[in-house]
Amino acid sequence: MGNKKGNRRRFGSVRQYRSGRWTAGYLGPDGQEHRAPETVDTKKDAEVWLSQVEADLTRGDWQDPDAGAVNFKEYALRWVKERGLSPTTDELYRRLLRLHLLPTFRAWDLDEITPPRIRTWRAERLETVRETTVASYRLLKAILETAVEDELIRRNPCRIRGAGKESAGERPIATVEQVDALADAMGPRWRLMVYIAAYGPARPEEQAEMRRPDVDLETVGVWVRRAAPELTTGRRVVGDTKSEAGKRFIVLPGFMRKDLERHVKWFAEKEPNGLLFVGEKGAPFRRSSFARKWRRARAKVGMPEDFRFYDLRHTGHTLSTQSGATLKDTMVRAGQSSTRAALIYQHSTLERQKEVAAGIDARVAADRQAAKAAAEKRDDQASGTDLARDA
Repeated sequence: MGNKKGNRRRFGSVRQYRSGRWTAGYLGPDGQEHRAPETVDTKKDAEVWLSQVEADLTRGDWQDPDAGAVNFKEYALRWVKERGLSPTTDELYRRLLRLHLLPTFRAWDLDEITPPRIRTWRAERLETVRETTVASYRLLKAILETAVEDELIRRNPCRIRGAGKESAGERPIATVEQVDALADAMGPRWRLMVYIAAYGPARPEEQAEMRRPDVDLETVGVWVRRAAPELTTGRRVVGDTKSEAGKRFIVLPGFMRKDLERHVKWFAEKEPNGLLFVGEKGAPFRRSSFARKWRRARAKVGMPEDFRFYDLRHTGHTLSTQSGATLKDTMVRAGQSSTRAALIYQHSTLERQKEVAAGIDARVAADRQAAKAAAEKRDDQASGTDLARDA
């Protein structure tokens, strides 16, 4: 459509179409002609738009208006691929994309994802899948933040205050008596796994890759050198620990020496480098079958249904601090790499770890003695009641 009248300016130009509406254009730093995305009612409106573009150029904030014309699905999948993520994190991100982000955003370009559209998406998700909405929002925000860094969009549209923060409640803690009961309920083959989780504390995927040479009966402890997380597909991925801090020697309480000796003798694979924990048929244990055993043991002991095997680690953290462990001591035992100041300025030697383990040993012994005394008192009271009834 031809123009009715034109107007030359120092920067760019404006023109009026025969319809009466106005447009504007300019030559960008890329040497390409760029036009306003929409026509406007008046010449002044067109000139204002040009002035804004000129100001962006002066500040160095100019951005190719066509840069954001990149499909979200293609960009997001490439983003995940280029992260170099661990197999479990890669699986998690792809699942969040498939189930929660792509159904809404797959057909949109990056510059079409606006704050109002994100607010609408989040509100709808909160009504149906509240537990995964926070994680999905964090992933969306991270992807779009990279798009900002890539200069594909000017500003991240994820601007909902507090939307990426979790408000999970405090995880439950097991008592020493409950840990013993859970270990007994899991049976001899899995008893040691419960104790290492609680008094180590080692992650499940770390225990899955422990081997005979990792057991130190003299010091009473275990080495964590590798990890073998299991994906939802059932595939076990053997590799490095969650972080460099995860590679560590865990000094265990002295009372666990007998459990370590028995387990290596009775249940570990017989080869010199055999796995420490295997199923009844000699194969690496599976998350699904272990979870069934855990649910039965948890019900038998009377633990809450939301008490996870992983929560035994929280029990271990608590016992460590109650036994006099410093922040650094606890981080070393748990294989955590956060709190950089503590890692730099504090130190936890093997001797200190032995002291912490001895403190846990004493604490467990005291709690067991108290539980035994309470049980004997109940039995005595019950016997007294029976005698009185017989008299």
